[in-house]
Amino acid sequence: MASMAALLAKSPGPNLQFLQPRSSNLAASGDVRLRRRPAGGARVRCGLIDPDGGKLVQLVSPAGPEREALRREAAPAYGLPRIKLSRIDLEWVHVLSEGWASPLRGFMREVEFLQTLHFNCLRMPDGSFVNMSVPIVLAIDDGQKRAIEGRGRVVLVDANDKPVAILKDIEIYKHNKEERIARTWGTTAPGLPYVDDAISEAGNWLIGGDLLVIEPIKYNDGLDKYRLSPADLREEFTRRNADAVFAFQLRNPVHNGHALLMNDTRKHLLEVGYKNPILLLHPLGGYTKADDVPLVWRMKQHEKVLEEGVLDPETTVVAIFPSPMHYAGPTEVQWHAKSRINAGANFYIVGRDPAGMSHPIEKRDLYDAEHGKKVLSLAPGLEKLNILPFKVAAYDKTQGKMAFFNPLRSEDFIFISGTKMRSLAKNRENPPEGFMCPGGWKVLVEYYDSVASQEDAKLQEPVPA
Repeated sequence: MASMAALLAKSPGPNLQFLQPRSSNLAASGDVRLRRRPAGGARVRCGLIDPDGGKLVQLVSPAGPEREALRREAAPAYGLPRIKLSRIDLEWVHVLSEGWASPLRGFMREVEFLQTLHFNCLRMPDGSFVNMSVPIVLAIDDGQKRAIEGRGRVVLVDANDKPVAILKDIEIYKHNKEERIARTWGTTAPGLPYVDDAISEAGNWLIGGDLLVIEPIKYNDGLDKYRLSPADLREEFTRRNADAVFAFQLRNPVHNGHALLMNDTRKHLLEVGYKNPILLLHPLGGYTKADDVPLVWRMKQHEKVLEEGVLDPETTVVAIFPSPMHYAGPTEVQWHAKSRINAGANFYIVGRDPAGMSHPIEKRDLYDAEHGKKVLSLAPGLEKLNILPFKVAAYDKTQGKMAFFNPLRSEDFIFISGTKMRSLAKNRENPPEGFMCPGGWKVLVEYYDSVASQEDAKLQEPVPA
């Protein structure tokens, strides 16, 4: 019993009060405040935290003879079996190659898959745990399994048959889809986006092994400059002399309520003794469901947020997180937090219903909106990451801007939901002044105009006789 308590106990820095299991510091609004350390107390711990496993995994072969040898081995003439990667598979290769999933060195073998499904963590050789809540696996079908069996290495190729990586020391095991879906999402209801697009039609076998990635993954979409690896980010934080890094993940446009929270977090970190806390604004850049705003438009909107001074470019690093999105609520938010440890973040801001979605067949949310932040406070392997739950922000009519919600004067506040925001943008209507920076709102309107134009063009296409 004592060992389990030790496993789940949090160990925040000496100067701050954070969300703790069974603690009383969680207000009704979900506000967890940073607390100034007493005079003469312990000093603030500064610098970047260590990646999971103690060393950042980097699987891309260095340029030169090693990379060229790998290219030759991956060529068709060499005769290795080949597996064509889907778009989502390629995104996972990207994630693994840069060390976001450290200490994983490739697609999961069965022992890692089972630990992830059943415990949301991996046991390290020294007996310690690192968090790992979502399976990172590669599916193959019966024909591929027959072609691969007895071989120790396979070549992974992209949609154009270009070799991307070699998977070595492979292991093939059963892909129990129902169990995977049930344990990851907590339901097997039809209509889960990631399940429909990446699991339902996938093969009945999983292949695991160590990855040897030939060269850095590039998308050539104009956004590669934002795709900073954990090593790149750690170098940038060091260059900026960051003594704390607080990460904010999002898959939506930034409104002024988000900015209020991020700026308020930095203010409080300064108040408790940090000298140069840096914000990692980290939009998710992998697979998202069809009705989410596409990455290219979100990045345009984020650029405006910095250009117009809503966030300070001197204290903000904007980068793309390459992971696909599961929409798996409290299970997935652990992955989002864990991966930022590997990028050097020691604070993680978590919002209401993180990684959540509406139930695919019932008129309700799939997950309890408060469970994500509670799970992060309990999750094994995340002890060194300080969790900062959202303070609720809404539009304050008396001030004409976004402000932290005050339940004592609730009639003064308007909550503008994502659905309402999208409806306003689609109809080219403006939100209340102060909800979003003008340039950012203009980008959002332009995106929905482009969608409407595409839909109109489809309606005008001639119907084949």
